[in-house]
Amino acid sequence: MAVLLALAVLQPTAWAQYDLNTALGLGSSNTSNSSTTVSSSAAYPTPAAVLPPVAPSGTFTAPGSSLYPAQSQKARGTAAAPMRTAPASPGLAGLPVQTQDQINNQASDVFGAQLFTGAFSQPGATQFNPDYAIAIGDQIEVRLWGAFAFEQTLTVDPRGNIFLPHAGPVQVLGVRNRELEATVQAAVRRTFRNNVSSYASLAAAQPVRVFVGGNVNRPGLYNGTSMDSVLRYLDMAGGVDPERGSYLQVQVKRGQAVKATVNLYDFLLHGTMPMVQLADGDVIFVPPHAQRVSVKGLVANAKRFEFLSGQQTVAQLMQVAKPLSIATHVRVVRNTGSVRNAEYYPLSEANSVVLADGDELEFTADKKPGTITVRVEGEHNSAQEYVLPYGTPMGTLLEQIQQSANSDMRSVQLFRESVKLRQKEMLLTSLHNLEMSLLTARSGSSDEAKLRKDEADLTLQWVQRAKQIEPVGQVQIAKASQLSSMLLENGDVIRIPRKDDLVLVSGEVLFPNAVAYESKLSLEEYIQRAGGFTQMADNARVVVARRDGSFDQVNPKRLFANTDIQAGDQILVLPKVDEKKRQFWKDMTQIMYQIAVSAKVVFGL
Repeated sequence: MAVLLALAVLQPTAWAQYDLNTALGLGSSNTSNSSTTVSSSAAYPTPAAVLPPVAPSGTFTAPGSSLYPAQSQKARGTAAAPMRTAPASPGLAGLPVQTQDQINNQASDVFGAQLFTGAFSQPGATQFNPDYAIAIGDQIEVRLWGAFAFEQTLTVDPRGNIFLPHAGPVQVLGVRNRELEATVQAAVRRTFRNNVSSYASLAAAQPVRVFVGGNVNRPGLYNGTSMDSVLRYLDMAGGVDPERGSYLQVQVKRGQAVKATVNLYDFLLHGTMPMVQLADGDVIFVPPHAQRVSVKGLVANAKRFEFLSGQQTVAQLMQVAKPLSIATHVRVVRNTGSVRNAEYYPLSEANSVVLADGDELEFTADKKPGTITVRVEGEHNSAQEYVLPYGTPMGTLLEQIQQSANSDMRSVQLFRESVKLRQKEMLLTSLHNLEMSLLTARSGSSDEAKLRKDEADLTLQWVQRAKQIEPVGQVQIAKASQLSSMLLENGDVIRIPRKDDLVLVSGEVLFPNAVAYESKLSLEEYIQRAGGFTQMADNARVVVARRDGSFDQVNPKRLFANTDIQAGDQILVLPKVDEKKRQFWKDMTQIMYQIAVSAKVVFGL
């Protein structure tokens, strides 16, 4: 009676997807219009019953072969492995549960989780199995041509036969897929000895319903065919739960017996997948995962890996983690017991290092630098690329460079990538601080607030443009007391300038230009030859950039007479920031100077 009352409140949509008689063990329904009848179409049917994250009150869901009220789902979990009823990420709320599972699998750091992103559950994922044994309900496509023509898709009847005109019943039950055509051809030849040819193939395997349970994202009963792979049923169930399930011991059960055990690592690493012929009522069960270790560092697969009990070595793990060629050592952090212990081994000892559950491994490159490469550009007659021992001083390389008649060795330039990165980092830090000051500034009135907002919008646009500037990474070496002893780094670029008789004047001048060098001209005179200051110029802040990387900040009103301009110098006239209109004019002025020094450009408003 309780079952009848439950059926009375069962929602129609749930009833259309779930065979209640099967779940209760009462046998198949005899009702002719039962909505649980499985279509014999070759197209893939939808899951017969899937556990939703939260079921409506009063309905029933189907974990395995039992019925549970929807409100009791939470009670069916355990403290160690609770039943999942919500997406892992709050940002996924509102998406279909299948999409949530696929996104979570793709983002997981467990090796194998990326298998289940919906690709195997799509139509066309069925594999051809030559060892498949023809079963009752399979559809066989038969064609006869010649003296007698016949073409039809036949269904294997309950006795295991298909019926051919004139030839009669042909027993195909249990015949292997690879032997099907020969079996049909032999039956045809018993009736038509000559002039009749035949062709037979499996058109559609027997429709089956398979339970997917254990540590999967959406346990339930799923429709498919007996030829569908285990991967397809797992994918329809949302895949193996990355945090709880095993990828090494997926079991296919028939009754109380384990028919097959599937190791998904074999498919991922070697492309092998056992062809298991499924039957109606089979159970695909995912047990809890075995021992696990996490891997990071210089590896192609920085994931968490599972391994069975026994002695698993670092060398065996390397076959799946795939360390990069530059890796030389591995750090193993042991998490057994109450104390964390770190161990460090060269990869040559990987065969003797045994792993334990919970270990954390990091592959590193513990290499001593042997040689470095330095590029020499500019005006010289020697090679452009040098391979030098690590720790070579700059003076040693300069002695090897063959100068030309136009080489300006007094203005040798050194560009270093690490300096460029630090200059960029400092610039971004200054810009970030300016942004924070703009966004947190307070105003005394609504009118002032509007003015500040307009000012902040313009300044923020200026900040975004300033972020695109790339420093050159030049090292100031001309004033170094011991230039010859400065150690070179890998990737350094040394540039030998050409003797130049020009002075470049740029920035806030009327006519930015290159002016011919004259030793008697002063800084102010060079600026006048470029048209003089613009109205936007800060004529109290002029930067003179030397070719050797050094800089002088000059106030032409006071010090121009004492400023020594040399051939090849660059005069940068910075723009003036109106302190009445710009609340943070000091910060902006400092950033402009910082850009001029690191990138040798004048960045205006």
